[in-house]
Amino acid sequence: MPKLSPTMEEGQLSRWLKKEGDKVSVGEPLAEIDTDKATMEAQALATGVLRKILVSEGSTVPLGTIIAIIGEPDEDISGLVSETTAPAAQSANKERIEESTEGRAHGAPDELAQVVPGGARTQATVKGAPIDGDVGGQSDATGDPGAEKGQPESAAKPSSSSDGVEQSQDNGQGSKAGGRLVVSPIAARMAAEAGINLRSLSGSGPGGRIIKRDIEEAISRGDSAAAQPETRAGQPSQSEQPRAAKSDAPQSYTAPAVEGASAYRDEPLTPMRATIAKRLVSSIGPVPHFFLTTEIEMDRAAELRRQLNEMDAELKVSINDLIIKVAAAALVKHPTVNASFQEKAIRYYERADVGVAVAVEDGLITPVIRAANTKSVGQISREVRELAERARSRKLKPEEYTGATFSISNLGMFGIDEFTAVINPPEAAILAVGAMQPKPVVRDGEVVVRQLMRVTMSCDHRVIDGATGAKFLQTFKKILENPLYLIA
Repeated sequence: MPKLSPTMEEGQLSRWLKKEGDKVSVGEPLAEIDTDKATMEAQALATGVLRKILVSEGSTVPLGTIIAIIGEPDEDISGLVSETTAPAAQSANKERIEESTEGRAHGAPDELAQVVPGGARTQATVKGAPIDGDVGGQSDATGDPGAEKGQPESAAKPSSSSDGVEQSQDNGQGSKAGGRLVVSPIAARMAAEAGINLRSLSGSGPGGRIIKRDIEEAISRGDSAAAQPETRAGQPSQSEQPRAAKSDAPQSYTAPAVEGASAYRDEPLTPMRATIAKRLVSSIGPVPHFFLTTEIEMDRAAELRRQLNEMDAELKVSINDLIIKVAAAALVKHPTVNASFQEKAIRYYERADVGVAVAVEDGLITPVIRAANTKSVGQISREVRELAERARSRKLKPEEYTGATFSISNLGMFGIDEFTAVINPPEAAILAVGAMQPKPVVRDGEVVVRQLMRVTMSCDHRVIDGATGAKFLQTFKKILENPLYLIA
């Protein structure tokens, strides 16, 4: 598993682009990997034949774990396979998402996954940057540690789980004899969102695993949108319940039976969600936050946006594009805010690289508008749209979402009036933008209606003092209320 982004510590193998027996060349894409922020390609380091796939689609493994072996067509790789998989069979749980017939929500299986180090060497690279060294291994591509040569016979035998449901061998169709399913994490998530009944599908992945491709095909076929609710053992379904005879006599009230705690499902953290959790803990605890809020009249900014879009329909300038431009202009005037805390210094940046929070599946990502202070509103608008589109399809490059000097998070489009955002280290501040809405205000002794918007800046007190942050917001408000300052 190669390192595909600066913050990546593990990767989820989304899809194999080659299959066992295929010829591969140096630099040729082997697989798609879901990192903490994007989906990227792992490339072959060697030319030869893809002899063995060791990590199945949907599996999440740490950096350095062997995911495949490339060799010559007639090369004996049995020793390498045995060396790689033997440690995993002794102590690693089989990675799977399983659905129990009782006590779990239908179509939303649980997953147990664990990977332990092995002792072989990897043959993968990313964009020409090889990863080569003593790395960890895992069970074979089917996810069954007992299926590989040299494993103890007991490792491949069925076992009983704590809830009494037998964990039997995969039947090759994505389901277990005991009523369980084998599904990749991405496929499970896609199925839940699309309302696909997983029991209606046959898996095309290794060992009958239901994978992303199976869900995409089911969606394109327009399969049943929802699974039928299951009935408890020994209890007739609603359609089978006898109908009570109609009667004019008063009916006695019967309290519904209490069945205990709600059914639930545990879904493993995606690489993105795990990274978000780790970074938030490293921010809200160690970074001393304080917050400054102000209210801004947006009538002139809204009118400027309308005029720009009337002049050129292709511009499609948004209020957020104006906010980015104005924030960049204010950062240049207040370099103390355009800074970051280092352990033995405060770093001041020469240009305003503004990060824009974009909501994506399972989290958010912050594409960066480089040198926003030097770009026009139209340029910023086009760049934001293009970056946001690629962010949602997980196609951003690491340099496109790292290294911002200041960030903006806008929840106004969701009707949020005001909120506080958590600073993204090592940045010293982040601006939380609320909804723009008409409100009555007093101007020259008269009550008039103005478009008002509340913004809150979260500040790192190690870098920004209260007065410093307040002066920045004064400048930000002044320009946004009078956007002609941008050309002054």
